[in-house]
Amino acid sequence: MVDAQAIDLRVVQRQVDGVLEDFLSEKARAATGRGHPPEVVQSVRDFLAAGGKRIRALLCVVGWHAAGGQGDAASAVRVAASLELFVAFALIHDDIMDDSASRRGRPAVHRVMRAQLGGGERAERLGAGGALLVGNLALTWAQELLHTARLEPGRQRLVHGLYDAMLEEVMYGQYLDVMGTGRGADDIEAALRIIRYKTATATIERPLQLGAAVAGAGEAVMDTFTRLGLPLGEAFQLRDDLLDVFGSPDGACAPGLSDLREGKRTVLLALGLGLADPVQRERLGHLVGRAALEEREAAEVRDILQVTGAREQTERMIASRYEHVLRVLDQAGFPQAADRALRGLAAKATQYTS
Repeated sequence: MVDAQAIDLRVVQRQVDGVLEDFLSEKARAATGRGHPPEVVQSVRDFLAAGGKRIRALLCVVGWHAAGGQGDAASAVRVAASLELFVAFALIHDDIMDDSASRRGRPAVHRVMRAQLGGGERAERLGAGGALLVGNLALTWAQELLHTARLEPGRQRLVHGLYDAMLEEVMYGQYLDVMGTGRGADDIEAALRIIRYKTATATIERPLQLGAAVAGAGEAVMDTFTRLGLPLGEAFQLRDDLLDVFGSPDGACAPGLSDLREGKRTVLLALGLGLADPVQRERLGHLVGRAALEEREAAEVRDILQVTGAREQTERMIASRYEHVLRVLDQAGFPQAADRALRGLAAKATQYTS
């Protein structure tokens, strides 16, 4: 059994960051030698340095421990680092599609490139195109880094199969989010479906399974991570949606305007529209999705989401999923260190963003 003190998540994060820094340093040297534009690697570096708690990477390594991984965790750490480059790709592209102004407190990559080109319609188009290519390279490098993890042949096939499935699921989730296929703004199940594809699998379930696959886990462990990962991933996104609109009670996360200005079809908004009276529903329809939404108007939206009970119901959805995760862990029988780390990460994922 792994000792209860064996998993130091701060050490794991430093190891993951070290792999990323070494990999991107080599990419920067190669770009210089071949005459490639150096700002591409720097854009990815800056994005990774802007923040994020590396929760996917941490879950990957903890999944390795939970599945009985022994000895050197270097292969699991490299797979975990690859996930962070994959996340960079997904978020850079997501910001382009939503035309988000910022990410993790810094201007979004496409906005930076737009500003470098001087502004205007042409700069907007070219900045989006440049950021799209940066995101594509982040994905290419994610897969390249994945190939550097020294895996046994049988485990390699499973790891790459899970990674491919994760990519496909995220693409489908993003497509559903962009196209809004066959749903209204108050369609809660459709909003949850997008969360499952776009967030729950890639944020929780697949990272855990990837770490477990590196350790040679069997089907029972993989099934446990599905039963644990999907509800935890949903709770993670529901919390993120609440934080974006309302901020956190301790003030560490300030209320934002991005989701409201973009008219993002969240579960929170779907609940608000479903619970609203006709007057409140009309106001939500008028205000949400306005690019020039001001803070006083956002305060009105927040008030409607509060008084209708949409905020409280979203909190209950998070709590019920978190409690489900704890029940799964109670029955899983993971090594004590892995169990402790998973419980801590589950609490973190349902309270804060990454």
